[in-house]
Amino acid sequence: MLKAFLKYLEFEKRYSPHTLTSYQNDLNQFEQFCQTHFTIVDLEKVEHRHIRAWVVHLMQQNILPTSINRKIASLKTLYKFAFKRGFIHDLPTQKVRSLKVPKRLPQFIQEQNMEDLLNSFETADGFEETRAALILEFLYGTGIRLSELIQLKETDINFFQNTIKVKGKGNKERIIPLHQQLVKRINQYINLKKEYFSGNTDVTVIVTNSGNQAYPVMINRIVKKYLSAFSTIEKRSPHVLRHSFATHLLNKGADLNAVKDLLGHSSLAATQVYTHNSLDKLKKAFDQAHPKA
Repeated sequence: MLKAFLKYLEFEKRYSPHTLTSYQNDLNQFEQFCQTHFTIVDLEKVEHRHIRAWVVHLMQQNILPTSINRKIASLKTLYKFAFKRGFIHDLPTQKVRSLKVPKRLPQFIQEQNMEDLLNSFETADGFEETRAALILEFLYGTGIRLSELIQLKETDINFFQNTIKVKGKGNKERIIPLHQQLVKRINQYINLKKEYFSGNTDVTVIVTNSGNQAYPVMINRIVKKYLSAFSTIEKRSPHVLRHSFATHLLNKGADLNAVKDLLGHSSLAATQVYTHNSLDKLKKAFDQAHPKA
């Protein structure tokens, strides 16, 4: 059942390798727990009480509610698949509820800090510095995910319309506009890349010093290095630049549905988290300007 489920995720749902690994790790942990505590080898024989016991076990290990909820979601997806395919006749996850999680607002870089950071690259020269500038401008200027940036190919860039074609979660494609500064930076980088590698590189836009496709640790390291010089927030990751992109757009009055489409969210619920930051700014403006405030 488990093997069939993972093949379903990989070939029918076309989930990314990273997502597949997360599912596999969660389900392997649950399988190990069932074998150790209940001598259950076959996941088809799992009952509601076994899942409840696992959740309690995870809570006792002080695992974050968000992580536990992700594991519960993995189980629910597995057993929903198993029920539809006839592996089981009852859903053991039916009465399992997710844990309550306190709302956390996404961290973002202040607009002035981002402006200062990007302005610091005005005199950027050389392949590595230009690549760093492009990575930061791409993540902040388009709001794309780390995985999407790594997979982006030069053929995905439309220089006539100043747009990029991005393949997001669930293999869904979306078109994102590029501002002039970013287009200029892309051209600068591509010319340097051709010169640096004599045209012999991977087809992806961002490449390593060896000309191969970039990898997550490399991008994370570059982003953290430059954000550390211009911001004091705890998280200094590529995803923070995605948060900053969405927050700054909404602060400037962008339509929520438009931001949803740019980010590649499937529903407004995921995008609405950014409105809290915008509302704080609106309240502050109201308190300062309204005569009755």
